[in-house]
Amino acid sequence: MDPNTIMMADSPYNDGWTQQYYKDKMDRQVDTQKYLEFVDGVTSQESKDYIAFNSRCFQIQSVESGDGLPVHRLLTAALGMCAESGEFTEIVKKIVFQGKPVNVDNLYHMKRELGDIMWYVAQACMTLDTTIDEIIEMNVEKLEKRYPGGEFDVHYSENRKEGDV
Repeated sequence: MDPNTIMMADSPYNDGWTQQYYKDKMDRQVDTQKYLEFVDGVTSQESKDYIAFNSRCFQIQSVESGDGLPVHRLLTAALGMCAESGEFTEIVKKIVFQGKPVNVDNLYHMKRELGDIMWYVAQACMTLDTTIDEIIEMNVEKLEKRYPGGEFDVHYSENRKEGDV
């Protein structure tokens, strides 16, 4: 229990409402063990158990997709895009919020990270048996349908038609 919360709840200098607020706060302590049990309960078996995970990967790779989907490449692509996007985002964050200069070196660094992202996009394309060109074409088609006037519109951005993913 936070000692400041106890002190504020018992303080004669606080009005009744403020004292009650801190007393209520003391009653709302999180039971970490119950939370961990909850998290475990709402976690898929494949996330908790290697054999279940391995079995699911085998299903995806052989049965469900006809020819199979190479799970190892899928995971490489998905995890890699997230990691490299985080590295790109870190540079942007430091430029925007922490005073890192916009200079040739930092622009070059961002481009290098984009290259790493593209490497993982290429991995995803190989996994899905498609090309980067096809993905770009699909994206353009999707956005043309979403924004029929050819320009961004907040209304269409927030109110998507069914099937617009």
